[in-house]
Amino acid sequence: MERSLETQVSQAVDAWLRWLPRWEPATHRGRVAPCRRCFGSPILSAAGLGADVPHGVQHGLSTRIKTIVDHAVAEYTALNLPMLQAELDQQAARNRARSYRPTEGLEPEFEGLPLDPDPVPGAPFLFTISGLAAQSDAAVPDLPPLSADAKAALRQEVGLADDYANMIGREVCAVLLHHRLRIQAAVTEYVEPQIEAMLEELTRSLDAPFDPGDPGGADPRP
Repeated sequence: MERSLETQVSQAVDAWLRWLPRWEPATHRGRVAPCRRCFGSPILSAAGLGADVPHGVQHGLSTRIKTIVDHAVAEYTALNLPMLQAELDQQAARNRARSYRPTEGLEPEFEGLPLDPDPVPGAPFLFTISGLAAQSDAAVPDLPPLSADAKAALRQEVGLADDYANMIGREVCAVLLHHRLRIQAAVTEYVEPQIEAMLEELTRSLDAPFDPGDPGGADPRP
């Protein structure tokens, strides 16, 4: 029996809540570009995860909820949009033919994130994961071209799929509103203490060089 959207959202939030105690603040240099999945996401707005919540915390939930929407759209497409489904099937077969597929099989916390860090000026990478993936993709023949009529029909079906995705997204966000309290309670319990600890450590590290009581620090007095 197919699970309702309410059940799927509840289970996705449950899974995120089980993962959240394992979250730790990132210690590496952050990316400059915002995450396209999370930036301005209505899913995160419905969940109450604002800009003050670390991106890693946001991404794990938004990806799990997006999977629900994607699954619903896939079912709708299979039942109602034959041309789009055929195109997706061909693309899936082409993807399976690639020898290197680094974006597959990732945990929700990493799915959809860039494969490589931001480049550093003057320090080029010897290789990149995205570059290796592009080489693998180039070795697989392209799909046969579509006629003008087929392209027009496909665009129409893509539009219908987008409309359905937006409808499901709104329903999911409405359901997600009912989980706000436990989401925010979990952030308060597991995330905020770690952020506060980081800020305290940063404050100590900044104050230490100017602390006269610190034997290793410099005395700022003349």
